[in-house]
Amino acid sequence: MVAAYRLAPPRATLTRRESGSGTNGAAQTCWAIAGVIALAAVVLLAMGRSAVCTCGRIALWHGQVASPENSQQLLDPYSATHVVHGLLFDATGWSLLRRVDGRTRLLVAVVIEAAWEVAENSPTVIERYRSVIAALGYTGDSVLNSGGDIACMIAGLLLARSLPVWTGITVAIALELLLLATIHDNLTLNVLMLLAPDPRILAWQQAGG
Repeated sequence: MVAAYRLAPPRATLTRRESGSGTNGAAQTCWAIAGVIALAAVVLLAMGRSAVCTCGRIALWHGQVASPENSQQLLDPYSATHVVHGLLFDATGWSLLRRVDGRTRLLVAVVIEAAWEVAENSPTVIERYRSVIAALGYTGDSVLNSGGDIACMIAGLLLARSLPVWTGITVAIALELLLLATIHDNLTLNVLMLLAPDPRILAWQQAGG
């Protein structure tokens, strides 16, 4: 992936045609993104997800993972994993969809992220999290938190576009290591434990590292 990424023309040399059609194109993309997020919220509410934390408190940030408010407020430590999503989506989109303009690639990434938020909050995936990951009390995300996750993915993707390739990769690795050190979990472990759970990793996480 990295080799293909490096062979692509520098981002600063993209033509106006590739980067979109000016203000109108940007506005259309923003409206489309808003529509995708709104649709995801409607679906999540229809699935029985709570709009906000059932504790009755709304906060921009909740930093304690082992807490009923984790994944219920707008942002939490796991929000960083969605920033990593954005960094990865940008690299993948640039490598595989170079002929597609940047705004369309952004919209595709939002659709994928929104679809994941819906899937992640299905009863099957929630139960999978509870059974194989150090999230025994996990009951799913609030709609507010899912919206924050999508916003973090967008932030990560836009950040990646402003950085050299290797800098973006370094940021993603740094976030993964920071999460590993602070909450003993990250995107890599999350995926690993969902697909091939390792009781040794689970014991390490439950023991607090």
